[in-house]
Amino acid sequence: MKPFDYARAGDVAEASRHTAKGATVIAGGTNLLDLMKLQVMTPSALVDITRTGLDGIEESNGGLRIGTLVTNSDLAVHPIVRKSYPVLSRALLSGATGQLRNKATTGGNLLQRTRCPYFYDTAAACNKREPGTGCAALEGRNRVCGILGTSPHCIATHPSDMAVAMMALGAQVEIEGLNGTRAVPLDDFYRLPGDTPHIETCLEEGDVITHVTLPAPPEGTQGYVKVRDRASYAFALVSVAAIVRFDGGRVVSGRLAFGGLAPRPWRTDAVDAVLEGKSPLDAAEAAADALLSEAEGHGDNDFKILLARRTLRRAMRELSESQA
Repeated sequence: MKPFDYARAGDVAEASRHTAKGATVIAGGTNLLDLMKLQVMTPSALVDITRTGLDGIEESNGGLRIGTLVTNSDLAVHPIVRKSYPVLSRALLSGATGQLRNKATTGGNLLQRTRCPYFYDTAAACNKREPGTGCAALEGRNRVCGILGTSPHCIATHPSDMAVAMMALGAQVEIEGLNGTRAVPLDDFYRLPGDTPHIETCLEEGDVITHVTLPAPPEGTQGYVKVRDRASYAFALVSVAAIVRFDGGRVVSGRLAFGGLAPRPWRTDAVDAVLEGKSPLDAAEAAADALLSEAEGHGDNDFKILLARRTLRRAMRELSESQA
C-alpha cells in the first residue's frame, strides 16, 4: 500500500472540500482498502466521513430517506424495508457475507468497483484502471463480464446487488458538492463505458453522496433472484429485481432491473412496456426478447444470454406463484 494522507471530516461540507482537492472518500472501506492493498487504486489522500452523522433512515414524502453511512445489514433488516421494499432487503441479504454487510455502507455499495479479474491485475491491460492501455477481457477470461451496454474499451460489469433493487424501485441519489445539493435518479447516476470507462458515475470533484431516497412503496409483488457460482459470497452472474402487478393471472404492469449483465444496474422502459396484459410466462419471454435483442457475448460469457432468459422466467414464475 502506498503512503497517503488521512483526514476525518466533521461534516459534509468539510468532506466536500477535501474531495475537491483530490481526496477519496472512505467509510466502511470494504472495497477501497482491498484495492489500495493491491495498488489498483492509489489515492494520495483519504477523507473519512464516518463522523458526519449520515447514518439514519427516516420516512420522507411517503418513502424512505437513507443516509449514505447506513450499513447494508441495518438497511436489510429495517422494519419498513422488510415490509414495504422486500426486493431491497432480499438483494442486500444475498450480497457478500454478514461480516462485510456489517461494515459496507449504502453510498459505498453504489460506488463499488468492478470485479473483472483484469481490473484487479495491475500487470494486465485495463482501460478502467489505466485509460488507453486496452481491455484484456475482450479476448481473455470474460466469464463474469457484460453482454449489454459494453464497448470495445470495457466489458466489465457492476457488482452491486443493492443497486439493482434500488434501480427497480426508482431510487434517487442525493449529492452535496461545492455548488450545493442535487438529487439524481439512479438511472442517471451511472455512466456507460463508451471510450471513457474510467468515468463511472456523474460525480464531480467535491461531490459527496449524502442520502439515497426511495419513493412511496410500489404496488405489486416484489422479488429478487440471483444466480451465482456458489451459494454465498459470490457476485451475480445474472440477477433480476422485479416488481410486478398481477390481476386474474395476467400481468398488469411491471418494473424490472438486472444485475451481472452490464457496466451498470440495467433497466429500460422497453422491457417493462412488453409485460402488460400477458400471462407470466409470456411476459417473461417478451421481456427477455426485448432485453436481449442487442446482447453480445464475448466467448466465455456467451452462456449469460440464455441464463438471463431462464433467470427472468424463474423470477416471473416465483412472483406469480406467490399470488396463488
